Amino acid sequence: MIDKITEIFCLIDDFCKEIDLVEEGHILKEKVAQKQRNRQFKMSDSEVITILVFFHLHHFRNLKHFYINYVQVHMKSEFPQTVSYNRFVELQQKAFLPMCVFLQTSCLGRCTGISFIDSTPIIACHIKREKQHKVFQGYATKGQCSMGWFYGFKLHLVINDRGEIIDFLITQGNIDDREPLKNKNFHEKLFGKLFGDRGYISQNLFEEMFIDGIHLITKIRKNMKNSLMHTQDRILLRKRAVIESVNDELKNICQIEHTRHRSVNNFLSNLISGLIAYQFLPKKPSINTEVIDEHRITKNA
Repeated sequence: MIDKITEIFCLIDDFCKEIDLVEEGHILKEKVAQKQRNRQFKMSDSEVITILVFFHLHHFRNLKHFYINYVQVHMKSEFPQTVSYNRFVELQQKAFLPMCVFLQTSCLGRCTGISFIDSTPIIACHIKREKQHKVFQGYATKGQCSMGWFYGFKLHLVINDRGEIIDFLITQGNIDDREPLKNKNFHEKLFGKLFGDRGYISQNLFEEMFIDGIHLITKIRKNMKNSLMHTQDRILLRKRAVIESVNDELKNICQIEHTRHRSVNNFLSNLISGLIAYQFLPKKPSINTEVIDEHRITKNA
């Protein structure tokens, strides 16, 4: 585990150094008569991000307990200059922007021509306490999914056949699953075939995405007429459950969902660091496309 955290820290630290070099060349400094203090922070952004990512990989449920009772006790050699937990929370907000850029540039996978899309609820609190909840007041909304009503947000994910996250989007809980696909910025990285559930059925959306080079494939509803589908597409549509496994790992291993947030910034930091941690998992849910190709060739023969 020590080798793993060293590898993660080196990747993040190299990225943060490049970010600092870019910022130095673009930030305008005001000329002032008095001298300004340029004191360095006790913990760097790379150390803060590494701790947040390592928290999601270490199966802890509480960040405060993990930081005080594990990092400050058992990881003194890796992080010799730790700060108080309250100060760490402040540094966490400072490191949020580099963490988002690191996720977008270094952690997301590439489209292989076979993609899967789905949305999963991120619950802010129990549905019965929605009117008493104040942390996400004005942000979270009441929505409905296959598991029933919830109060919170929706995380829209697009993955490839290797289980790597290609792109993601966080929306309010009452947003329709098809809305993110109407924005070309969300699916500009995609090409080939995109498999989704019945919630993505839309003739207009299908035609718009087909023009952009994306073939949207979904199951049909009971009141719809059956249409011919290629055997390979039918087999891949059955494998759509792989994205459900990705959602399960994000929630139960990377801990992107809990109801103990005290601010919107901490919620976003927890979500982004959880998505980064998922990319460092040793094994991700995936499908074997070679077996599908062999099945297609055997059937045609």
